[in-house]
Formats: sequence, C-alpha cells, structure tokens
Amino acid sequence: MFGRNAKSEIDSLIGISARIEGDLIFTGGLRIDGEVHGNVIASEGGDSVLIVSEHARIEGEVRCASLVVNGYIAGTVYSSELLELQPKGRIHGDVHYRLLEMHGGALVTGKLTHQPAPPAAGAEPVFHFGAAEAGASA
Repeated sequence: MFGRNAKSEIDSLIGISARIEGDLIFTGGLRIDGEVHGNVIASEGGDSVLIVSEHARIEGEVRCASLVVNGYIAGTVYSSELLELQPKGRIHGDVHYRLLEMHGGALVTGKLTHQPAPPAAGAEPVFHFGAAEAGASA
C-alpha cells in the first residue's frame, strides 16, 4: 500500500526466545520476534526495514526507514518512510513518521508527529508569497 518498496528479504532475525540487552544497529531487513532492551537503529544511507512481530517487545528508541509493528514498543519511534501499525501493534511513546498506515486495533500512547518529505533538489515552490504581495500592491 502507498507504493512502498516490497522488500521480501530479511537479512537478520532475532528469535522468539532471544533477549538482547543493549543497543542494536542493523542494515537491510531485520525481524524481531524476541525482546530488545535498548535502542534499535538502522544504519544511515540505506533502505532499512524493521518488522516487530506480535511476540516482540522493544524497550528503547527505534529509528529506521520502514517499520511494521505488530508487537510492543516502549520508546520514541522515528520512521523516515512508512510506519505500518498492525492490529496487535502497541507503541508507548512519541511517533515521528512520513507515511502512516494504521489498522483497526492498533494503539499509540504518545504524540504522533508527521515529518514531511524533504523537498526535491532544485524544486521551485508552487506559490511565492512575496511576489504575490508585490503584484497586489502595484
């Protein structure tokens, strides 16, 4: 949905019985089925995908491009592309997103903040406020 890039390849998996204490930095695709007590951060400059399954629990900040949540996150979330909150998804903390897809049953306890897409290089604004005022007063 929303024309997202379908990334079918998950590079790393944290199993349901795994528990990580400390920060986790990843590239590519990561699926979490277990617990992470620390920040989960995607490396800069890549198309990152993080999937938080219904059994997963993250206590810490999350930063990535695309994020699918069907588990629990306690901490601030930054998604620079698409954030998909599935029916069992729970986020306890502020959420910063560019595109949001929220299914019925998903819950966010915190502030939702939309982050607009960065302007394209060399793009002209559609409306020049100063030019309109100058033309109106002439």
